[in-house]
Amino acid sequence: MSTLKEKLVNKTAILGVIGLGYVGLPLAVEKAKAGYRTIGFDIQESKVDMVNAGVNYIGDVVNEDLKEIVNSGLLSATSDFSQVAKADCVCICVPTPLDKHKQPDISYVKMSALNIVPHMHKEMLIVLESTTYPGTTEELLKPILESSGLACGVDFYLAFSPERVDPGNLFFKTKNTPKVVGGITERCTDIAATLYESILEAPIHRVLSPAVAEMEKILENTYRNINIGLVNELSMLCNKMGINFWEVVDAAKTKPYGFHAFYPGPGVGGHCIPLDPYYLTWKAKEYGFHTSMIEASMMINDRMPEYCVERASRILNSSKKALNGSNILVLGVAYKQDIDDYRESPAIRVIAELEKEGAKVQYFDPFVPSYEYLGKIKKGERVLTSELIQCADLVMITTNHSTVDYSFVQKHAKVIFDTKNAMRAIESRENIELL
Repeated sequence: MSTLKEKLVNKTAILGVIGLGYVGLPLAVEKAKAGYRTIGFDIQESKVDMVNAGVNYIGDVVNEDLKEIVNSGLLSATSDFSQVAKADCVCICVPTPLDKHKQPDISYVKMSALNIVPHMHKEMLIVLESTTYPGTTEELLKPILESSGLACGVDFYLAFSPERVDPGNLFFKTKNTPKVVGGITERCTDIAATLYESILEAPIHRVLSPAVAEMEKILENTYRNINIGLVNELSMLCNKMGINFWEVVDAAKTKPYGFHAFYPGPGVGGHCIPLDPYYLTWKAKEYGFHTSMIEASMMINDRMPEYCVERASRILNSSKKALNGSNILVLGVAYKQDIDDYRESPAIRVIAELEKEGAKVQYFDPFVPSYEYLGKIKKGERVLTSELIQCADLVMITTNHSTVDYSFVQKHAKVIFDTKNAMRAIESRENIELL
């Protein structure tokens, strides 16, 4: 048994997490709750200060848990990467966005690796959790980390284990979600699996390489992207045919096998589904392969905000109103129900398109009081009043938050364009148009 494995079994290892966002902070909290001394690293001093003060800023973290482990000394945060030298295991949980050309931006991953190199030591484990294209761990991280003079699989261990955070999920959290682990060598996989087995209350699935684990994560989200693209396209067709597509899905999901329900909407949002297929299509071109089905679904989903604006215009036209100059109230800008995360939210693009067409847009979201888009801050309405609803020529629902009183909205709205079927429980449907 290696020295590091002994430390993991005995829980005497010191663990590090680089990136204290939606993935990193919950992971750091679970590591500390498991009894490990844990150090969180982030370049944003505000996050470092909040963690050290026991102040939570992530919805999936329990406030009391964070305070308790910080006060006990099990968790601390720093922006000083020289402290990496104290860690036996470091997990990289930094953003992997797309650049303006829709190509992978792995600069945060690269910078994290470069920050680790001067402080590496023998018997150290590095795990990449950030979603990325297949080959990143072996082609990018391994050479950078070996520039330290240490040999991967001999002096240190390297693996990829994709994050599976689902913000707002009331049942599956970091602790009880199954984990996939793929190391550079079998020994690397074993050490990384031992780490997660000591932290999580979920099965650990070992695969033969980091590339398998990287592709697995891309498959998860591409599967969802393609199926969302399918239902979005069918919802557009059903609108032309005068068929209620939401009723179609409800009927289809009565089949107990062979069908998984997906629902249409104004587009896809979040830090994974809208981005991951681009990582795969970009990497596929290296092999002269075109991912036609994936690209088709991406085109459909990317166009949904514009389609929703077109539908809004048609709805207003039926009341002899033009979109230009109309007052539009948008309900919900978070990318999914009951969370405060608006990354890649299609609702924000809907608002931008409405304003481009000359509409006067106000929004209400109980979880997102303001947001930044293209360098500009837009503030939402603080209270959803009857006057606010009545003044709108059209109310558009783009996020179906459960805390909104939709019967109140229906009572006071002139007309509602419901892109999320949030009004499904409302009996009177006269002023409601569905996507």
